[in-house]
Amino acid sequence: QVQLVESGGGLVQAGGSLRLSCAASGRTFSTYTMGWFRQAPGKEREFVGAIRWSSGTTDYADSVKGRFTVSRDNAKNTVYLQMNSLKPEDTAVYHCAGRRNWDRDFGSWGQGTQVTVSS
Repeated sequence: QVQLVESGGGLVQAGGSLRLSCAASGRTFSTYTMGWFRQAPGKEREFVGAIRWSSGTTDYADSVKGRFTVSRDNAKNTVYLQMNSLKPEDTAVYHCAGRRNWDRDFGSWGQGTQVTVSS
C-alpha cells in the first residue's frame, strides 16, 4: 500500500521560499508520476506540478511556472516542491499524490501540509 507523508509547510512572508517534502513508501515508484496539488479555503483543489519518477520530466500549472520546482531523490524515495517568490494567493493546503504512469487519475494521496503566505 502506497503511503505519502508531506512535511515542510508553514508561515512565510510574501516573496519568501519554502520547500515541501513528500516521503513515499510501500512500493517501487519507478513507474509512477508524483504530483503536487493544493486547495485553498472555499476553492476547488488544483494541480500545481508533477514529476515522472523514472525520467524526471516535470509539468507545472501556469500560475506557478518559473516560481515552483518539483524534484525527486531516488535514494530517499522523496519528492520535493521548492516554492520561491511566494504570493498570498499561494496560501493553501498542499497535497502530494501518486499515480501509475498508465492511470489517468491520482489514486494515492498524502494528508496535506498547510502553507500560509502573509502579505
